[in-house]
Amino acid sequence: MSLNFLPCREWFGGGDESEVQAVSELRRTPLYECHLRYGGKMIDFAGWALPVQFTSIKDEHHAVRKAAGLFDVSDMGEVEISGPQALDLVQRAVTNDASRMRVGRVMYSPMCNPRGGLIDDLLVYRLGDDRFMLVVNAANIGKDYSWLRELSGQFPRATVTNLSDEVAQLALQGPNSEPILAKLTDADLSSLKYYWCQDGVEVAGVRCLVSRTGYTGEDGFELYCAPQEAPRLWEAILEAGREYGAVPAGLGCRDTLRFEAGMVLYGNELTEETTPLEAGLGRYVKFNKGDFVGRQALLKQKEEGVRRRLVGFRMIDRGIPRHGYPIVVGGAEVGVVTSGTYAPTLDANLGLGYVPVELSAPGTEICVLVRGRQLKAQVVEIPFYRREEGKR
Repeated sequence: MSLNFLPCREWFGGGDESEVQAVSELRRTPLYECHLRYGGKMIDFAGWALPVQFTSIKDEHHAVRKAAGLFDVSDMGEVEISGPQALDLVQRAVTNDASRMRVGRVMYSPMCNPRGGLIDDLLVYRLGDDRFMLVVNAANIGKDYSWLRELSGQFPRATVTNLSDEVAQLALQGPNSEPILAKLTDADLSSLKYYWCQDGVEVAGVRCLVSRTGYTGEDGFELYCAPQEAPRLWEAILEAGREYGAVPAGLGCRDTLRFEAGMVLYGNELTEETTPLEAGLGRYVKFNKGDFVGRQALLKQKEEGVRRRLVGFRMIDRGIPRHGYPIVVGGAEVGVVTSGTYAPTLDANLGLGYVPVELSAPGTEICVLVRGRQLKAQVVEIPFYRREEGKR
């Protein structure tokens, strides 16, 4: 899921100090003081004071790939949908099929407007027969809540509640995540499958909803708890993870990790002007489940064929593609870079962007206009990075 973190930037080799802003007027998560104690460099992220890094983005990135990193994602939104018509409302709102979900299942889904454009992409948790929790992008909480409330008018026996201020969320990501958490709970984490959750789990004495999900391309867990308990949980996880190489991790590496794993980002790859079919999310659009918002527009696009497609590309010439840079072929602008950065795991300059379908095949040569210079690149398959076979 794209959790609306920073767009990819050239953070490596030193950043612009003007990016690290005064944060006295920004909203603070329950972990704000923890971040300061650990040396977090705080920035303004969608009105929240959050750490972009603690040591260096590159070091934190490699720590997550090789060991574990602990992230504060308490800025994310949580919206509960409950009642006898809860499933009906969820089915109407999202493009994926929630009717297939058993209690404890987690599902990724786009949520579209009537034109098929993406209002958001989110996670759906089924916590009971008539109870769901939607985890939405931080910058979209107000918009999503209003939209769901509007749709709920068609389902009078469904209740929509914004729980965002009542929930803190931590994400422990990396190959050592399971043994770290296993030190802190009696729950059998090895039996918790990918994209499943368990409620009421005691972790370091803190009652949590624990899910095996993430936004880094590695194995990992999301932990939801009461805000006042979050600092205690944060400290306990880092202490338990010390022998396993766990580190606190910031927004910067969260973005480079998701980017390498080909995970799309709302506000970059996804907007209300892009559709799931264009963004390569067609497998999450279930036309046969019945009606949902945007179905007719998306069905028409599927029948006619998309005109543009999200692709990955590797730079041939020296240079880093950045969000908003034009993609050029034959001297004509044909698309735009949505995300681009240096990828630490792969030691390469990579990008994502939209191009016409006829230019989307791997091996196609394109150019990126960087400061007035056309730099050569080649379309490649995404994701750029996959963890090794056999790893969870």
